[in-house]
Amino acid sequence: MKIHFKQLFFLIIVLFSFLKCATSNRKQQLVVPKSTFIAKPTIENDTIVYIPQKKSERITFFKNSDRQTKWVDSIFNKMSLDEKIGQLFMVAAYSNKDDERTNDIDKLIKENKIGGLLFFKGGPVRQANLINRFQAKSKIPLFIGNDAEWGLSMRLDSTFKYPYNMTLGAIRDANLIEKMGAQMGKECKRMGIHFNFAPVIDININPNNPIIGNRSFGEDKVQVTNAAIALMNGLQKQGVFATGKHFPGHGDSSADSHLTLPTINLSLQHLNQIELYPYKRMFDAGLESVMVAHLNIPSLEVRPNYPSSLSYNVVTNLLQNELGFDGLIFTDALNMKGASNFKKPGDIDLEAFKAGNDIILFPENVPRASEKICLAIQDSTLTLERLELSVKKILNYKYKAGLNNLKPIKTANLIEDLNSESNNALQYQLFENAITVLKNEDEILPLKKLDEKLGYIKLGDDTNSSFLTTLNKYTAVDLISETNLDSLKVKCKSYNKIIIGIHKTDKAFKKHELSATESNLILEISKITPVILDVFAKPYLLNSITDFSALKGIIVSYQNADVAQEVAAELIFGAIESKGKLPVSVGENFKVNDGLFTAKLNRLGFSSPENVDMDFKTLSKIDAIAKKAIDLKCAPGMQILVARKGKVIYQKSFGSPTYENLTKITNSNIYDVASVSKIISTLPNVMQQYDKNRILLESELGSVLPNFKNSNKSHIDFKHLLTHYAGLKAWIPFYKATIDSAKVPLQSYYSNVLKPNFTKKVSDSLFIRNDYSDTIMKQIIDSKLEKIEYKYSDFTFMILKEYLESVTARTLDDLSYSNFYSTMGMNNTMYNPLNKINKTKIVPTEIDTYFRHSLIQGYVHDMAAAMQGGVAGHAGVFSNSIDIAKMMQMYLQKGNYGGIEYFKSTTFDTFNTCYFCNEGNRRGLGFDKPELDNLGNLKVKSASKFSFGHTGFTGIMSWADPETEIIYVFLSNRTYPDSNAPNKLLKEHIREDIQQIIYDAIIK
Repeated sequence: MKIHFKQLFFLIIVLFSFLKCATSNRKQQLVVPKSTFIAKPTIENDTIVYIPQKKSERITFFKNSDRQTKWVDSIFNKMSLDEKIGQLFMVAAYSNKDDERTNDIDKLIKENKIGGLLFFKGGPVRQANLINRFQAKSKIPLFIGNDAEWGLSMRLDSTFKYPYNMTLGAIRDANLIEKMGAQMGKECKRMGIHFNFAPVIDININPNNPIIGNRSFGEDKVQVTNAAIALMNGLQKQGVFATGKHFPGHGDSSADSHLTLPTINLSLQHLNQIELYPYKRMFDAGLESVMVAHLNIPSLEVRPNYPSSLSYNVVTNLLQNELGFDGLIFTDALNMKGASNFKKPGDIDLEAFKAGNDIILFPENVPRASEKICLAIQDSTLTLERLELSVKKILNYKYKAGLNNLKPIKTANLIEDLNSESNNALQYQLFENAITVLKNEDEILPLKKLDEKLGYIKLGDDTNSSFLTTLNKYTAVDLISETNLDSLKVKCKSYNKIIIGIHKTDKAFKKHELSATESNLILEISKITPVILDVFAKPYLLNSITDFSALKGIIVSYQNADVAQEVAAELIFGAIESKGKLPVSVGENFKVNDGLFTAKLNRLGFSSPENVDMDFKTLSKIDAIAKKAIDLKCAPGMQILVARKGKVIYQKSFGSPTYENLTKITNSNIYDVASVSKIISTLPNVMQQYDKNRILLESELGSVLPNFKNSNKSHIDFKHLLTHYAGLKAWIPFYKATIDSAKVPLQSYYSNVLKPNFTKKVSDSLFIRNDYSDTIMKQIIDSKLEKIEYKYSDFTFMILKEYLESVTARTLDDLSYSNFYSTMGMNNTMYNPLNKINKTKIVPTEIDTYFRHSLIQGYVHDMAAAMQGGVAGHAGVFSNSIDIAKMMQMYLQKGNYGGIEYFKSTTFDTFNTCYFCNEGNRRGLGFDKPELDNLGNLKVKSASKFSFGHTGFTGIMSWADPETEIIYVFLSNRTYPDSNAPNKLLKEHIREDIQQIIYDAIIK
């Protein structure tokens, strides 16, 4: 009998394979392999029945370029049988384990020629170094896989955590989810990762699912698929393969496949209509790989308790033949009890490969598994053709992943690259679009009145600091920490509204529920006073509440992340509107896709610089200038705030209250804002008078203030008065007339104790005569007028205080509080703060050695203002950066804030006009404006001519620019310890340099 060359060649290959197996103690007799078969499914009684069909009829390789085909063929044709089998295994690796584990993998690479690594816990740099090491040792480049469902942080420390899928399922803007997928893809790519085993596309029908839950996009198959495709597109556009899991669907499971084999008792019709729906659409959209779950699904596999990952019927016939998927197929990890309890290591790997999987994930014994597969080829249970199908598919994907041109991972700047500011910017956008309002009775949301008494109760086992801090940035919200329910109910009666936050540990697999005590507390408090409930946990937690009827507002914030807490507070106060829709049903009360719209009020919000077209890196240079200022002793500490387009994007505090007191300044500390008092107290009240036509710019002092009628200032009109263009003296040191030659306050003007006619407190144990304010005003009235030219004078605003109090019969501090501070949530803005808050919260301004002979802390620094009892038109206000920013935002919005019109936009325009620029006077009406050169041009090129603000003697600057929508607030106590010392803050251009950085940070 003649033997043809092709037959001889084939026999040589088989003999070579036999010898390779034999060298590994594989002693079974070799049988020439027969053709393997596939099956074509039909349906009988809701069970798939399979009709064998020759496999050769279905083998197709994807369309590749000639270059790709040549590379694959060149590699494949040189591979030994062991090398081909080794490509099937993706082995678990860790960067937080000892050298023994690393050496084990070295050995697997060398001896078993494994094809890939699945990395679990560790750190980015350590993992990158290990990947470089292992790739260098591998003859054929390794696949690197990672479970990064919510980003690399699922496995790696020092990396960014994105929201869970359940949170994303509430978002209706698929572009945002794709953007997140792209960010995740960039980070995977940077780490040398080729497969992200995401997205999870299980449809979470079972609320008690112990393993999927937050990992699912929800229960609506269409929304789940839309979100999954978006995430997939983002990943794959970055060159990282997405892996849909857990096929054919883990969402209706009540058991954890890590611990046991879950049973899915769903009909074939249900599976086809629901669980398989995302896969069909994702295959059409280009999903590159699929992971098969360890599930017992009787309608798909007739053998009882047979894992789907090992089922030929599921993997080959359903996934590949029926659904037409020709991408890479992974098993779920074979160390999971859902699979490992079924067969021993080696046997289970063989079954997984026979079922049709291409890559065996997390094999427990690679040498034994390799041997089993080799022997199966010998005895014709498997064919070389079957092996070729998977190996060539793997090699094709390695080419697509760029492994034909492998480059080591660069570890320089790795941590920084994995934690870009773009991540924070996106995080804000995601939660802003996810947080969902489920109930809004009587339109309690957003909270419109900020002068009500608001309380907050915390429930749950996790932190709440970001939520409470942000709530208090809008208005005062008291933390109610009473644990006894009866006492708590008594306390709550005194509040107009109560916010209850449920803060649960932000872990994907943690079950979230309320105790009976917590649930009862919510019900009882909601009967006493209107309650807004905010759930920072899985929406299923609401199943713990039996009665929602008394609750006025219900918000689902999904996770207890800091950004979620911050954004939820913004929503409560109307800085953002609600957009999210519930991704799952919650009992009979709330159905999937429920979600109410709430209005947006024009209040300041919070975000990342990139979301308002600012560059984070440029803006971060502010930190170095602040440090320089402290090092040079320009001031012991400071607060700096930047906002743009209605969002606070930078708010930091630096240094300490004094050079001796090393307690750190916080954003809640308040400063004496000196002359900035003019534009956050006196001026807005004047603007309201103008807005109501009670004064005109042409109105003269003599006509509105009787005591000026016969003075030399009678004909000064408001336009000239407010622009410092009235010939007023700059200043009179009023205090000097009240102290003796030793600089000690005279007893004729002061008392060391509170008594009738001496009730205005100047400092500790020092009270001035109540009528001395009249003396100060008389000195102003009698003062000489000077040449009409621009001269800055505090007399302007001292006179305006006199006007406001005379026409309203109310004190200036009362006017400012009732007209502005109370309704704008400026609860940290006040005159005479020692009457209202703890002294430790107030930053000292000076050690006075010339008048009051004491530490000035909580008393206004300006002497004239102090002599008026701390309430003056030109000084006296204490505040912090966020409160001043609210006033500046109101100005940018031309008189409107929080839905309240404080004055008309035309009034603002009138006051923000430079009337005498041509004459070298840069001032608006009360507002400072950018400096001019001799020709009337702006000296500060970055600031627009429309910008406005004010500075203060104590080291303050508050500025806004309508053209760029920028707000800049700088607070310091540069006067400490000695206000007469050289002004280093001015000399070093600290405030101006920071302002320039802000403009430089604008992305053109």
